[in-house]
Amino acid sequence: MKIMNIKHTVTALALGALSLSSFEVSAQQENYFRAIGTPHQPKVEIAWNRYYSAEGIWDLMKKIAVAHPKLAKIESIGKSVEGRDILTLTITNFATGKDTDKPAMWIDGNIHSNEVQGGEFSLYVAWYLTEMHADNEFVKQLLKDKTFYITPTINPDARNNFFKEPNTASSPRSGMLVLDNDGDGMAGEDRMDDLDGDGHITMMIRKSPTGRFIKDPLDPRRLMQVGPDQAGEYEMLGQEGIDNDGDGEVNEDGIGYYDPNRDWGWNWQPDYIQRGAMRYPFTLPENRAVMEFVSKHSNIAGAQNFHNSGGMILRGPGVEEDLNTYNREDIRIYDAIGKKGEEMIPGYRYLTLYKDLYSVFGGTLDWFYSNRGIFTYTNELMVSYLYFNKEAGRGNQEEQLKVDELLTFGDAFVNYKEYKHPQFGTVEIGGFKKTFGRAHPGFLLEQDAHRNAAFTIYHAYHTPKLSITEVKEEELGGGLKAITATIFNERMMPTHASQDLKYRIERPDYVTISGAKVVAGFVVEDEDMKKYKEQTNSPEKMVVANIPGMGAVQVRWIVSSSANYSVTVDSAKGGKASWKK
Repeated sequence: MKIMNIKHTVTALALGALSLSSFEVSAQQENYFRAIGTPHQPKVEIAWNRYYSAEGIWDLMKKIAVAHPKLAKIESIGKSVEGRDILTLTITNFATGKDTDKPAMWIDGNIHSNEVQGGEFSLYVAWYLTEMHADNEFVKQLLKDKTFYITPTINPDARNNFFKEPNTASSPRSGMLVLDNDGDGMAGEDRMDDLDGDGHITMMIRKSPTGRFIKDPLDPRRLMQVGPDQAGEYEMLGQEGIDNDGDGEVNEDGIGYYDPNRDWGWNWQPDYIQRGAMRYPFTLPENRAVMEFVSKHSNIAGAQNFHNSGGMILRGPGVEEDLNTYNREDIRIYDAIGKKGEEMIPGYRYLTLYKDLYSVFGGTLDWFYSNRGIFTYTNELMVSYLYFNKEAGRGNQEEQLKVDELLTFGDAFVNYKEYKHPQFGTVEIGGFKKTFGRAHPGFLLEQDAHRNAAFTIYHAYHTPKLSITEVKEEELGGGLKAITATIFNERMMPTHASQDLKYRIERPDYVTISGAKVVAGFVVEDEDMKKYKEQTNSPEKMVVANIPGMGAVQVRWIVSSSANYSVTVDSAKGGKASWKK
């Protein structure tokens, strides 16, 4: 009996455990539900409310490639100044064709090292596409048709410096080459000094009988300038730091000065014209790696650069001298996509760089479009509109103090504390942290990442998509037959931008008939008026200069025999299409 009781007890416990296990699984399944537009049970879990070092970004890129081997591949396209890899993810459905056979979108971020969220936003696109592929028909079709080349950080060296070393929200902008910024013959001798050891370079103030500021009695974080007939208490000394080289300036010769976004090989100008330019175009190995990759991938039709800040969707030209580079038809496409972006990303404005912001010689926008014929936008991420969903002066101090009071509860500000300064005596150090203002607070990161990713996906969707919509046969007599094929571009962007056509950057498109004996071949200029342009050399492979967006071209062959023939289209930026009888 005891043995039987033990057996029954064991069985009951086992059944109970099984029941409990089933209950736990069932409860887990029932206690959270899929939110619309979001990966439900991602293979790669990523927290989108924080920032990652270069190594953190790379680790997540590798996890995406391992979790989705049929959709993602990772490679190094070059090395940084300090020898770090420039890692790039290729995202497409490899089962539906080679990445290079499909129209492609290039995405990069973080060329300016302090403009950090470009890394997370670029990575978000890769994560979202791979995780949504199994469940979302739009994404499934997109990765069947298109390729994404995604480089979250072009500037991994200085990205790490921004996070791990003392900096302001604006430093370092460059990479990690150490130059003589102040022209005194020495390089890097007066770098940032984190006097209070908190990792942020804030501001120094000092009590002074000639000071023109007082602390707000209701908010000691806020300095108020007094009136002309009032006595102040504090003077502003500038950035937290020490004059290490005795030249009367603080922190003036550290990492920086040069600008990686003035190093590109279109309308490049030397430093005395364009401050921040290097010795010659593509001096920097990071930019050179991108240039070489993009130049080798002629299928790249669209591009997106992520910067910060100000809430802008920018297009070129960067300088007025290039105004005629962008023709009316291309601007029409830029406008259609850019204005759609204004709808998708609240608070962002679609602008032309040289006209609405400032002039940039040797920038990425102009190199991608003018040198490679790639429709390109630069998004300046983060805008103060996102704080309270209304226009509020775009990042002024009053608004930031309000944000820190109501939304981040004091976490964005280093309260003023006294410090015995070796040169200035007793000072007070405090101010906004480096990761606030230009960079999103955590609670805004995922929303803005998704909206910017959606804009970029919309752009990628409108890279060319070709189809052979009709093939007609006409008996001509004498054993001859006319075959006319119509090739339609289903998207807004043409297979060749006007700049591409002007300088013949990429090869023309080819329309080929196989399985027929071709006597003559023509591009149809006007079918109704019977106007044709004959191609005398190799007429079976017709050369087409361009297939316009949302438009069609026709080719016509005269053949003497055609049993089971096929027609194929091959375009560098438009991909491939085929039709078989």
